[in-house]
Amino acid sequence: MSKRRAEESDLLVVQPLGAGQEVGRSCILLEFKGKKVMLDFGIHPGLSGTNALPFIDRVDISTIDILLISHFHLDHCGALPWFLEKTEFKGKCYMTHATKAIYKWLLSDFIKVSNIGADEMLYTENDLENSMSKIDTINFHQEIEHEGIKFWCYHAGHVLGAAMFMIEIAGVRILYTGDFSRVEDRHLMAAELPSIKPDVLIIESTYGVNLHEPREEREKRFTDTVKNIVMRGGKCLIPVFALGRAQELLLILDEYWTQHPELHEIPIYYASSLAKKCMAVYQTYVNAMNEKIRKQIGINNPFVFKHISNLKNMDEFDDIGPCVIMASPGMMQSGLSRELFEAWCTDKKNGVIIAGYCVEGTLAKHLLNESPSEVTSMSGQKLKVNCSVEYISFSAHTDFRQTTQFIRSLKPAHVILVHGEQSEMQKLKDALIRQYEDTDYNIQVYNPRNTQPVELYFRGEKSAKVIGKLATNKLPKSDTEISGILVKRNFKYHLMSPEDLPNYTDLAISTILQRQSIPYKANPDLILYSLERVFGNLKKYPETSSPRYRIFDAIDIIIERKFLVLEWNSSPINDFYADSLVSEILKTELEESQAENNRILKDIKEPNFKENLLSTLDDLFDAKSIRDENNDLFIEIDDKTVKVNLEKLSVSCEQDKQLEQIVTNCVNQISNLS
Repeated sequence: MSKRRAEESDLLVVQPLGAGQEVGRSCILLEFKGKKVMLDFGIHPGLSGTNALPFIDRVDISTIDILLISHFHLDHCGALPWFLEKTEFKGKCYMTHATKAIYKWLLSDFIKVSNIGADEMLYTENDLENSMSKIDTINFHQEIEHEGIKFWCYHAGHVLGAAMFMIEIAGVRILYTGDFSRVEDRHLMAAELPSIKPDVLIIESTYGVNLHEPREEREKRFTDTVKNIVMRGGKCLIPVFALGRAQELLLILDEYWTQHPELHEIPIYYASSLAKKCMAVYQTYVNAMNEKIRKQIGINNPFVFKHISNLKNMDEFDDIGPCVIMASPGMMQSGLSRELFEAWCTDKKNGVIIAGYCVEGTLAKHLLNESPSEVTSMSGQKLKVNCSVEYISFSAHTDFRQTTQFIRSLKPAHVILVHGEQSEMQKLKDALIRQYEDTDYNIQVYNPRNTQPVELYFRGEKSAKVIGKLATNKLPKSDTEISGILVKRNFKYHLMSPEDLPNYTDLAISTILQRQSIPYKANPDLILYSLERVFGNLKKYPETSSPRYRIFDAIDIIIERKFLVLEWNSSPINDFYADSLVSEILKTELEESQAENNRILKDIKEPNFKENLLSTLDDLFDAKSIRDENNDLFIEIDDKTVKVNLEKLSVSCEQDKQLEQIVTNCVNQISNLS
């Protein structure tokens, strides 16, 4: 590719700085036409401190134009306060209204429950509070343009406020799904299918080629498992994140308890200090939920539970007899869910139901993958794992069927897989390629690892829209030249008349009056004669204090006592005319000797057309550029050739009509004098 300015590059670079062949610390960087857009900035739940951050050291943060946050989960926004408060980021940050409302409470809770020292914490409560003023909000389907980057968002399902972002730069569209679900659940609508087709689709691959079990079967298995644990006298721990799947599970449990009176004496606790605040947010943004919830809210609030109590701290909990507790965080890496697991895991009557996706490096993932007989507590003590551990996924991510249907509907040319473990991502990539290998749909699928750039070329035709006064003219025919000022703004080109600049741009028009004074000693009549001989007639102004002439309908020649003054409004053409006049005036000055004057006067009285013409052209263009061939003269200047036919007194120059006009004037003047 030829070297051009960054903003003119046809290369789109998509680089995962997190979530590349892993789940966690989602962060995708887009670079195109000199613009940089970052998608999400999360932490890795299985790591701590700076190790949990995306690979942001690979990027000049000060050059990022926009940061778009898809939803409030920690692996997508958990490092945002650090990014906004402790880096050189100068761009704009956007998320939906619901995401911003929940972001504050969720990260505040994260700071409190993090089981690491203050020196390892990425940010403080004060940093979180200060970051709020640096976050702008966007409505679903609202189009925003910033620094030439257009973007808007669609409902993504997954959690309240989750958004899929469509980004458009110079006509190229990129859709980032974030985490999304195409299936409606008890409170959230399914992810939308955009009506506009993207050129590039950046899509999650969390579940690879796996299929989710039907919702009804999943809910029955969940409620049966909970009932079995409590009916055998055990305590049921359901580790969840404070917001998201927790609300779905609360709706299921409350309905099930209502339908089963035999369970009414067994308490259900929602152990979260955020419970009250989060429920207020859910009730505020009810319009972002599905139609069933919107209808029900008018009759009775489904989030006011009959059989579920809030548990703000463990001091309020009487650990006697069977119960159900939902506690955060969902992967039990720290916090209350970890404390309860360590307290209950040695009793075989108790049980744990892991209801969401778990990443590598967390206790939940360790329990599911290895079924260990013992675990190490946060204090370093070895604990026997005698309780039951069940995995019933309520994770609102797309499965293989949803993912392939989504891709088939949009038909993007390029699909980039992110947010998936390496093996699952590879299986999905292979399955997608196989699915379309015998079809006309030419799909390119990529599964980059972290910091591995995907480079895509998009070379579109550049066109300019004619606007203003130029657009009021008749429709031009093919190959017609249109003259105006070409204005580029945010990758769009407009051609307009100079007079329209103030109407369509922030530019103003200024007229520059050029004035050049040339000292002279030669007879001014001789100078005027020389100018008229070469350039055509001079028009004299009537009744002026100093003799004043007009030439080219653009330049005034004023004869003062010791100076000959040229005045004109500056423009490329007028400046060229003025340069030609100055050149001829200075040449005439060099011929100030009496002998030269007599020769010129003799030429006037006894004219010889060809000699006079050659002499004049020699003065004007240099003898080396003139070729005499019988009845034709050829003047060669900068790859342009002017032909003068001496018999017909015709002049032609296809490459430069202005040059042709100057030579024509010269020929006509010499012909008249001869």
